[in-house]
Amino acid sequence: MELGNAVKISMSRYAIVLCVAVATALGASAWYARSDATPSQGEKGGEACAQDTGITLPPGFCATLFADNVGHARHMAVAADGALYLNTWSGAYYENEAPPPAGGFLLRLADADKDGKADSVQRFGKTMAEGAAGGVGIALYKGELYAEEGDAILRYPLSPEGLPSGPAVPIVTGLPLSGDHPMHPFVIDKQGGLFMNSGSATNSCEKENRKPGSPGLQPCTELETRSGIWRYDAAKTNQPFSAKERYATGIRNTGGMAFDADGRLYGTQHGRDQLSQNWPAHFSEDDGVNLPAEEMFEVTRGADFGWPTCYYDGNRKSLMLAPEYGGDGKTVGACAAKKPPVAAFPAHWAPNDVAIYTGDQFPTAYRGGAFIAFHGSWNRAPAPQAGYNIVFQPLSKRKASGAYTIFADGFAGQYKEPGRATFRPAGLAVGPDGALFIADDKAGRIWRITYHGKADAQLQSAPPPKANATASAAANPLTPPPGYTADQVALGERIYLGTDRGGTCAGCHGSDAKGTSVGPDLISGHWLWADGSVASIAKVIREGVAKPKKFGGAMPPSGGSDLSAADIDAVSAYVWALGQK
Repeated sequence: MELGNAVKISMSRYAIVLCVAVATALGASAWYARSDATPSQGEKGGEACAQDTGITLPPGFCATLFADNVGHARHMAVAADGALYLNTWSGAYYENEAPPPAGGFLLRLADADKDGKADSVQRFGKTMAEGAAGGVGIALYKGELYAEEGDAILRYPLSPEGLPSGPAVPIVTGLPLSGDHPMHPFVIDKQGGLFMNSGSATNSCEKENRKPGSPGLQPCTELETRSGIWRYDAAKTNQPFSAKERYATGIRNTGGMAFDADGRLYGTQHGRDQLSQNWPAHFSEDDGVNLPAEEMFEVTRGADFGWPTCYYDGNRKSLMLAPEYGGDGKTVGACAAKKPPVAAFPAHWAPNDVAIYTGDQFPTAYRGGAFIAFHGSWNRAPAPQAGYNIVFQPLSKRKASGAYTIFADGFAGQYKEPGRATFRPAGLAVGPDGALFIADDKAGRIWRITYHGKADAQLQSAPPPKANATASAAANPLTPPPGYTADQVALGERIYLGTDRGGTCAGCHGSDAKGTSVGPDLISGHWLWADGSVASIAKVIREGVAKPKKFGGAMPPSGGSDLSAADIDAVSAYVWALGQK
């Protein structure tokens, strides 16, 4: 919701609700193939790693803090000399976050003394003062750097020192920046083919985005320029973005892509949201938590992966007809002809990048498999949010060859939710020496992962991070607005936190109401759409916010949930009551 005021939510109240949610076990569906072998804290050849970098790893692996506070780090590319190139992002997507560091959004980080830490950090490219906001995609090809900046992919010539030796030239221009997924990650193959994501503008191509019961558009016209992979020539300049270069379709949003050793292209997909909130007649609360699966697929020319007509059900191991197109959770229909994934993962984890391991430093069991960076969920309530980790998926013969493991964990810290997580994995890259780099777009941290154990070690999961204590003191009761009852405020709290009625408020505004990248801070005292009265708050919730003033995430009516007038009154009373604390 984009309201604009409230006051701090008591953490003890939230902790109680969260414990209840955990007890319901709504997030415990076990359809996906996961290995849970968990060793002791990461070890280095039998000895403890020298540096605690805030994450856990399997035995034999160690992490060094390669760089910190670099901005909202997204995707990376590593040069033959080991220098790391990084694209960072800002703008509306990070409206509620700290401003980026001064200078350009592109970085070159070098480790001259080979101690695992960058001793040289150089920024270039357009700055925020010049109206730039950075981007996501980045790649190296034939000694030149390619990077997404705004609505274009640019190419920078590089000097022998690895820095721009001349002005950037546009390779692809006119990229779409509207809607739910304005990012354009890309990769370049050995032949110079530039493969680029254009994510969907909507959740499921509905007539009214994310509105309960809204049918899907037929035809879905956004497929002409969104929701697929486009192919361009990395050697050509000023190629306008258009429908004719579409390479594959039916992909809601590809967080990242990578080539295997044989040149095959793989990608990951952010699955759709709000099955149970928008279609409660067909999907239970448990379905909303556990469906649809996140996907990894092999991208081939002309492939159709099904969006928006289909979603992938990991329990049934099948693409299913979406409710916007007549589906009921049981019907396959036209989805039988769509291309299925090669691997599937728990719902809403948000895969933001993938790297196929082609190095030789890690144990043999990792060769040819995929590392996936899961940014973390916002909409698994009433179950706890999840993801915020790095997963390893073994691959063989173009498909999953075993259970996935949690390779790195602990990024989120105490709170697994977008606005309060300490770190959120967003990018991956493999260096020429076989080290793995992990980028975080919350605090701007980059880790470098190396291995120091036996070459024949088997896959094991990282140990779970140490649990943090939560507040247990009783919360002070909230004072209801005039004419409302304490029971109404309590119902409003449950809806806000997502433990009742499929509420989505905390997913966008945070359980502490301090805001996230897609929803404003509700405790700042600044109202964007309301005047502070219960009636004005209810009006915003009821009508939604189609065109936010500051944030990239639009708010559908009732937050995309099936709320009655009484439910809306309860949430409005709760927000008002918070504001009186």
